[in-house]
Amino acid sequence: MKLLSLNVGRPEASEHTDQAEGVTGIDKQPVPGPVRVAAPGPKGVGASGLEGDAVCDTRHHGGDHQAVYAFAREDLDEWQGALGHDLRNGSFGENLTTEGVDVTGAKIGERWRVGSDLVLEVASGRIPCRTFQGHLGEKGWVKRFTARAAPGAYLRVVEPGAIRAGDTIEIVHRPDHEVTVAFQFRAVTTERELLPRLLVAADVLDPEAVETARTYVAKYGDGGAGDDATQG
Repeated sequence: MKLLSLNVGRPEASEHTDQAEGVTGIDKQPVPGPVRVAAPGPKGVGASGLEGDAVCDTRHHGGDHQAVYAFAREDLDEWQGALGHDLRNGSFGENLTTEGVDVTGAKIGERWRVGSDLVLEVASGRIPCRTFQGHLGEKGWVKRFTARAAPGAYLRVVEPGAIRAGDTIEIVHRPDHEVTVAFQFRAVTTERELLPRLLVAADVLDPEAVETARTYVAKYGDGGAGDDATQG
């Protein structure tokens, strides 16, 4: 398992964002590194965890629980075949293009060591937005991306460090629960009856997803989620 490509973005004008200055950093380009990665601070204040990487709309993106975005090259290859054109590393706005890592099947709270020092923790899946759709120029992209439920993973920084393309990725901790990136993504998008079952990972899950799950439970009950989580 390795970091195939390390990608950073610069602010660029876009008609597909409502960010105040009309700019986005979604177009990530591969760089050789090294790039230092550290916790950027709370959402709304902090941006990207990667030095030199632009996150322009900090209302909806960036912050400690979205410090780094990872997407598997294997998933890019599947989309490349489906869309009928090349997708370079960084095409989906990911900071880390991985090889040999099951990003979709990664568990919330799973920890990865990248290179010798950096430790990241899986916090949530990526929710697609109109900026993403506009960046790719694919009509109906948000719906199509959502249906596949392989969203890539947002990660928070546990231990800072510098990384570069080619670094190894090692899974150093894998929680004993059922909540994978795919499971969490489906729960907050297309299968909301799964929301109560996210709370087993509440201590490591993105706080916005936790709040969504708790709001659902307050309104509809947990549907036996506690029993399911114990068995899972």
